[in-house]
Amino acid sequence: MIVSFCAMNFTIEPMTHTDGPEVMRIYAEGLAGNNATFETVVPGFESWIAGKRPDCRLVARLNDSSSSPGKLVGWAVLSPTSKRQVYAGVCEVTIYVSNHAQGLGVGKTLMQALIAESEAAGIWTLYSSIFPENRPSIKLHERHGFRTIGRREKIAFHPSTQTWRDTILMERRSKKVG
Repeated sequence: MIVSFCAMNFTIEPMTHTDGPEVMRIYAEGLAGNNATFETVVPGFESWIAGKRPDCRLVARLNDSSSSPGKLVGWAVLSPTSKRQVYAGVCEVTIYVSNHAQGLGVGKTLMQALIAESEAAGIWTLYSSIFPENRPSIKLHERHGFRTIGRREKIAFHPSTQTWRDTILMERRSKKVG
């Protein structure tokens, strides 16, 4: 899928192992902002990707010849929430957009593609756990049919900010699956 927003042209494609360094670069940008994850260290790509569904991993690849053609500007993956078969259709969404590409439609397009991929894979419920301060992510999820199902107060200590942080739980139930 080729998409154009503003002056940015990008393609949504399946994530491959060769995308690992760029995926982890964007992950590191999220860590630096302190509103994307409780993690403080960028993991190795191979150990990180091992916990993700192999059929629902997407990247947004820049198609702009004036900068770095092929450079990633975002990615999205699904992680299983349980090994129990009854929860096989419930997955956690993780979506990251590079700092220089935020607000340009990359997240929107990745989310649309990830939802389509998830439904094709038989996923009936998607959920996300988002810091309340990450308003752009919450709005992105709301625009794509996610609803807030709760707030986990002081769920974990964030080492980078030296504070206990809340998360907002959001979920989307498929209208096509289940």
